[in-house]
Amino acid sequence: MASKSSTPNTAQPARRTQPVRQAITLELVKAHAPHAAVAENLARIFGISPVDYAAVREGTEEHLVRSANTLRDDLNDKAMAIHLQRIVGAFVSSAHGAATFYGTKVTAARDLTAKGANDDRDEDRDGPSGFDSKAERARQFAAEMGLQAFALMAAAEGAVHAYAHITGDDWKPYEPPAAPGAGISRQSADAQLGAFG
Repeated sequence: MASKSSTPNTAQPARRTQPVRQAITLELVKAHAPHAAVAENLARIFGISPVDYAAVREGTEEHLVRSANTLRDDLNDKAMAIHLQRIVGAFVSSAHGAATFYGTKVTAARDLTAKGANDDRDEDRDGPSGFDSKAERARQFAAEMGLQAFALMAAAEGAVHAYAHITGDDWKPYEPPAAPGAGISRQSADAQLGAFG
């Protein structure tokens, strides 16, 4: 009877790879948030108070500069840059989230409006007398979200300007250093440690 020899499992475990996330930049926010002309139209057509973009941007910048000046004696330049990098990142991320949310609400409003225009459907018709239809409420909500995204974009821009003013460098989103590859560098480290006996 022949003996079965088992072959050892030499397969390497599958490595988990982190998905590559797109860095959230002010440029990305500006690509998704409404620009000034759209914000002006939203305010006018939907009867919403307009956003004073310049005042929000300047106010945010001044606030961050005052905050940094308060900390100036207690932080060295590197610590100040790291602190501000995180704060500015929060402003930019918040604006990006609002801009993305605005985009989904515009899509929903368009879909509801298109469904309501279909003559063969009854469920999306105007609401009872004195009440807005679901599509009208969706359009109003999308407009409000658009102006909020516009205001948060102004704040993010002010934060980015403050970072440049305080540190003298352009703000860039934080990107963690790439994790070293476990295969080659681990083997190299094992070989080096083996040299010690």
